[in-house]
Amino acid sequence: MIDVKTIGSGSSGNCYLVDINDTKILLECGLTFKKIQKALNYKVSDIDFCLVTHEHMDHSKAVKDLMKAGIDCYMTKGTAEVLRVSGHRLKVFKNWAETKYKTTYINNILIQPLRSIHDAKEPVMYYIEDIKTKESLLFVTDTAFMAYKIPEDINTLMIECNYVKKLIDERVDDKVINVSLRNRIVKNHMSLETVLEALEDVKMTRLKKVYVLHLSDGNSDEKLIRDSIDKKLGVPVEVC
Repeated sequence: MIDVKTIGSGSSGNCYLVDINDTKILLECGLTFKKIQKALNYKVSDIDFCLVTHEHMDHSKAVKDLMKAGIDCYMTKGTAEVLRVSGHRLKVFKNWAETKYKTTYINNILIQPLRSIHDAKEPVMYYIEDIKTKESLLFVTDTAFMAYKIPEDINTLMIECNYVKKLIDERVDDKVINVSLRNRIVKNHMSLETVLEALEDVKMTRLKKVYVLHLSDGNSDEKLIRDSIDKKLGVPVEVC
């Protein structure tokens, strides 16, 4: 069974607790350590490990404190270099090509990092699988588009949907945001339209639930996003 708890989602900080058959994984740690502690009922030691996608503070703020607390934190070499973290609690994914990563096994959990398209040094998304039960999850955040086809056998999809193209363009026309900011968002985050395109022709017969992540406060429409993805996939959709 896969259970997801949102601790934080969005530009103010991203952090999710994923429980896969009693293996507790912290996906991102972009909040203060105190906030994460409180959300975990001060049982940080229950966390088996943390996965960080990239170095931006809204995804990595508490990484040093987590490592000090005895939590193994996994990330790419480029992310570790920018964050200037080291020590035995740092776990760096091994490459077999410049942007291709070896599969990592942590007890019964398989972790496969996949390249993301974002303005960071070495950003990734994660495919996670329980090798005993074959239950799996895809975690996609902070990427301009999906560089890979979404696996059809996943049970849980956690995917960014940062903005709606029509809304962000209207805000530029109304001079609420400038063109430069609009272009930076578009080059680094997925829109509803991009998400729906990524879901096209993907027959996920085992999919049980979708979690929509990292919505922009002003450039998104929660109901439109939820309804559009629900219509496309026909499974429960939770906006985080």
